[in-house]
Amino acid sequence: MDFAPDDRTRELSASLLAFMDERIVPSAATFDEQVAALEDRWAWSTVPVLAQLRDEARARGLWNAFLPGERGAGLTNLQYAPLAEITGRCLRLAPPALNCAAPDTGNMEVLNEFGTEQQQRQWLDPLLRGEIRSGFAMTEPGVASSDATNIETSIRRDGADYVVNGRKWWTTGAMNPDCQILVVMGKTDPTAQRHRQQSMILVPRDTAGVELVRGMQVFGYDDHDHGGHAEIAFTDVRVPAGNLLAEPGSGFAIAQARLGPGRIHHCMRAIGVAELAIEAMCRRASERVAFDKPLAEQGVIRDWIAEARVRVEQLRLLVLKTAWLMDTVGNKGAHTEIQAIKIATPKTVEWVLDKAIQAHGAAGLSQDTELAAAFAGIRTLRFADGPDEVHKNSLAKAELRRHAAANR
Repeated sequence: MDFAPDDRTRELSASLLAFMDERIVPSAATFDEQVAALEDRWAWSTVPVLAQLRDEARARGLWNAFLPGERGAGLTNLQYAPLAEITGRCLRLAPPALNCAAPDTGNMEVLNEFGTEQQQRQWLDPLLRGEIRSGFAMTEPGVASSDATNIETSIRRDGADYVVNGRKWWTTGAMNPDCQILVVMGKTDPTAQRHRQQSMILVPRDTAGVELVRGMQVFGYDDHDHGGHAEIAFTDVRVPAGNLLAEPGSGFAIAQARLGPGRIHHCMRAIGVAELAIEAMCRRASERVAFDKPLAEQGVIRDWIAEARVRVEQLRLLVLKTAWLMDTVGNKGAHTEIQAIKIATPKTVEWVLDKAIQAHGAAGLSQDTELAAAFAGIRTLRFADGPDEVHKNSLAKAELRRHAAANR
């Protein structure tokens, strides 16, 4: 395993770091002001400063960096990992500036892998150009959605159409008025084998019967970064049969294919958040005095800083190994490591943020630092793309199977 960045990764990382320092981070305050001035607070993707940054990202060759192959920047997971980490240093602005923001990234990957030519022309190409946004509707309020086979939304064939009925929530991206397409998971055949009951279908957001019930808050935050999470009711929503993704019954498999790359993107961005928190903790410790000496000379603060560095370095190596495995043996071969980083990353970064908040005192809880909002965002990752407990259970079962096989 060689995780040393190649020439292209070094070149793009240097370009992105310069872009962050020169343009993105200095534009964050302007972005916030322009979003606050909007009549619709969810329409953040329309503000002028973001359009300017997107033009610059295209010119720098950083556009769609997440997507491999001809449609994207052509990077491997290992090449993209350092770039994703860098964008984590300004989560609300950097990923959308590069067109690398969730849930569009996962939805574009799904359309790229499973979409028909018509679906790709109609939805993937505009997403790749940054002209529209999308939503991902999987989780439901009425069932334990940690078990995706519980999904109750109905996708029923009726002649040349499918009719969708159900209720979703935490539909990421759907509150943004630029969101034009929803990727919806539901059951096409409740009588089929357990993991073949589900399908995914493309539902234009303006289709009759699609009702945005409300926006969901995360610890009191609107979570503009991802276009807002919505609760949505689908009542007799009729779409053409050609809107189904892949074959009927393939929804569970598509979900797993979508969530693997999404998890590593989340993890690398989260490491960038942790690095920012360590920097903030060191800066605060150097500036503040308590009990007649700087915080930086207090043993407990030094312990936090040292422990944070150790934990982040361990985490980064695990994520890079996972990226390397995804490139060399595929997502299925990297399944154990993908689960491991999904378990380890939120808890590690949450711990680092907690210590940074503690070092800042009451200021760490306020809007005067990025820490409180970052903590709320990272805490959601212990649910997003599957809760900790589901991944631990699956990982433990795989480990037990390996142990049993080795001792036969």
